[in-house]
Amino acid sequence: MNAALNDTVPIVVLEKVRKSFGKLLVLDDVCLSVAHKECLVVVGPSGSGKSTLLRCINALETMDSGYIMVDGMVVGDRRTQISKLRAEVGMVFQSFNLFPHKTVLENVTLGPIKVRGLRPVEARAEAMALLERVGVPEKANEHPSRLSGGQQQRVAIARALAMKPKVMLFDEPTSALDPELVGEVLSVMRVLARDGMTMIVVTHEMAFAEDVADMVVVMDNGIIVESGPPTRMFRDPQTPRARTFFARLLDRTAHHAISTL
Repeated sequence: MNAALNDTVPIVVLEKVRKSFGKLLVLDDVCLSVAHKECLVVVGPSGSGKSTLLRCINALETMDSGYIMVDGMVVGDRRTQISKLRAEVGMVFQSFNLFPHKTVLENVTLGPIKVRGLRPVEARAEAMALLERVGVPEKANEHPSRLSGGQQQRVAIARALAMKPKVMLFDEPTSALDPELVGEVLSVMRVLARDGMTMIVVTHEMAFAEDVADMVVVMDNGIIVESGPPTRMFRDPQTPRARTFFARLLDRTAHHAISTL
């Protein structure tokens, strides 16, 4: 298979994925595919199932029914090793999830040493290159508590990249940050997208989505309401629920801009 053709083949496929928590149906027959090097942005109101969708892809949640495949591995199949799946699928959370008792360098090298089997000297060299890439090499020997939220999130991205994943999942990576720190994290994510990293991003940062997304998916009440390229989705959504969501989001953005003047 040539490289151009390979880029069009889905690396992530979801077919009729359902997930409930008790009587609450969170994902309702969700179907989705993401190609190599594609950046897919998932938006929607709180409680629409966006985070659960990511957690099912990474096997952090067990789906009730349906089918998920990541780079040829069937999620939930007993023949699929969870450690191998999670090595291929990096995930960045809202709350950083760094180990507080370890330095930045130790946080980034732990996975490559324990899972990939790298020698510590190799892992440290790779980690320093990644910390340089995300703009915090001078923080290598600091503990997370000594870093700003934006710096912690960039370290979390470096830690995920250290496993050399084929897909990166971002679960509202800027939602816990002060507004002035959001840009530094989004700039790292922009570079990743432009370098060809396959990404699925849950975010409310519409300027970021319009800039880098290949496709935008709107979720509500556990279903995909609408999907399409960002230029159309933001300017001419076709469904009433998508139009309502974007209108409310624009209202909130405008209100925030006025309140900060």
